[in-house]
Amino acid sequence: MAQTDAPFDYHALSAQEAGGEDGWFTWNLNDRTRYNTAVLGEMWVRREGEQCRLRMFPKRHHTNLGDNIHGAVTLGLVDIALFATMHTVGTGNAGPSVTVELSTQFVDAGDPAKPLDAVTEIVRETGRMLFLRGQAVQGDIVVASYSGIVRKMKARPAEKAS
Repeated sequence: MAQTDAPFDYHALSAQEAGGEDGWFTWNLNDRTRYNTAVLGEMWVRREGEQCRLRMFPKRHHTNLGDNIHGAVTLGLVDIALFATMHTVGTGNAGPSVTVELSTQFVDAGDPAKPLDAVTEIVRETGRMLFLRGQAVQGDIVVASYSGIVRKMKARPAEKAS
């Protein structure tokens, strides 16, 4: 996969074209030992007009005893989607931002044999806050609906060398 002009610029990620499909880029932390990649695995992102689609590829360890995608996995994807949306659709000019609120309604079971997408849009963005909403989907099936608020933090100053 070749490095290219991604629809976002964030130092913690390496943006590369993904999957040979139009508009998809990797959304994986450079430090692959962190939660995003270590737990949820490979993720792809693309901008679709004023929405961001973040895709994960479920594996067996993402399932519950009912052989469906575990709700915690869906919540993890949704939380990461808020930040992917900030960087692909919004200003993206924030340091270590934090989720202030995340409201989720589980609508249907997720099928671990299919990719799970979180499709998110920005309702409003201010200097410090980002209000978002979206749905976790598999094709035409809505797995969850959600809304969230992200507080954008100031970037931390670089540490001084001793």
